[in-house]
Amino acid sequence: MTHPDIHFELRGDHQEVAVIRLTRSAKRNALNDGLILALRDLFETMPASVRAAVIDGEGPHFCAGLDLSELKERDAGQGLHHSRMWHAALERVQYGPVPVIAALHGAVVGGGLELASACHIRVADESTFYALPEGSRGIFVGGGGAVRIPKLIGAARMTDMMLTGRVYNAQDGEKAGFAQYLVPEGQAFDKAFELAVRVAQNAPLTNYALMHALPRIAEQPADQGFFTEAMMAAIAQSAPEAKQRLADFLEGRAAKVKPSP
Repeated sequence: MTHPDIHFELRGDHQEVAVIRLTRSAKRNALNDGLILALRDLFETMPASVRAAVIDGEGPHFCAGLDLSELKERDAGQGLHHSRMWHAALERVQYGPVPVIAALHGAVVGGGLELASACHIRVADESTFYALPEGSRGIFVGGGGAVRIPKLIGAARMTDMMLTGRVYNAQDGEKAGFAQYLVPEGQAFDKAFELAVRVAQNAPLTNYALMHALPRIAEQPADQGFFTEAMMAAIAQSAPEAKQRLADFLEGRAAKVKPSP
């Protein structure tokens, strides 16, 4: 896949990790429709060897949001369909073929935060800052942020950000729930890639269950969630790879869980 604003490459011994880098650094990797559609197409045509992906931004910023210089005047109907196009594209990131790790640094703002929230794991370095300036610009989030971001930080924090323009730094952002990992400046990609290599070693069906079943189970009433969990557990453990992995553990060929260093 080629696109002027995306660099795509496969890494790993078996080309199991896809690296997707936004390359509009002169625009702080601001998102436009072409870039969003390219991300959608990329996840719909991911090579079969890929087991995990990393999304990164070229230059000092991950993504500074929507490219307002390309914002078109739309009536209500056109605006509705435009937002739904973004929803469909970012849904392919969240509910696509492989887990996605975001390597965050610099600005993670507006649409950039919406993109990051569609990923499954977020690694931030100490230069990262988070903001939702839509409130001060007379617009509203339209790329899925109203659904995904409150699940990370809560509706009250998101409301505060949009009402007041509050900006979270990297340390406060990690505490609030924007990112699961915080690393020194310049190390977000290396840590994200390390995690992607680890994730790629999992059984594909287990990864699929974590991406597609877990978020749905979390939103179901308890009785339905328990039933869905039971079905997913039965399907996952029936896979030949799962049987082999369990046998390896029981027969002493697999590493046991140890405390973190």
